[in-house]
Amino acid sequence: MEAAQISAGDVKALRERTGAGMMDCKKALQEAGGDLDKAIEILRVKGQAQAAKRGERAASEGVVQSYIHATGRIGVLVEIDCETDFVARNDDFQEFARDVAIHIAAAAPQVVSEDEVSEDVKQAEQRIYEEQAQDKPEQARPKIVEGRWRKWLEENVLLHQEHVNRDKYNGQTIEDLRAATASKTGENVVIRRFARFQVGEGE
Repeated sequence: MEAAQISAGDVKALRERTGAGMMDCKKALQEAGGDLDKAIEILRVKGQAQAAKRGERAASEGVVQSYIHATGRIGVLVEIDCETDFVARNDDFQEFARDVAIHIAAAAPQVVSEDEVSEDVKQAEQRIYEEQAQDKPEQARPKIVEGRWRKWLEENVLLHQEHVNRDKYNGQTIEDLRAATASKTGENVVIRRFARFQVGEGE
């Protein structure tokens, strides 16, 4: 596709979806022949390569963001780190931190990432799925178990969850948003830890 056929609107739409820079969006659209979904995939692959490099850099600055629900019955503290104080004060970074805190209040994840799920929990869950799949053909059972485990991760692991504000984020996961914020700021962005408090649900 000719460069002239890539509209400014398409570039803007791609920027909003991915958080990538304007020139990167334009190049990706040209490479994808104007296909938005294909361009997103191209940017994602490039972004993952850049994020992998960024992931090796220390994230020792950041913010602790709080959110208290209007009812006063649910509160969240979340620590989100980056590499420099400059980015910690950046509007995109601050908005991401706020939106993660709001999401945690609503979605009540158990852990930040899959790495934090204990092997005991994984084995216990998978045993249940195996029992539930006993009436299914034997060759189909591993796939059923895997599918149900993926579903459990989507429900309980913060980075796997879709942001609760579907109108704003259109089904993107917290990991998608973290990667987009890292791409926009050019820094390693890490959701370090969170605590969620709900009245009546104490230890």
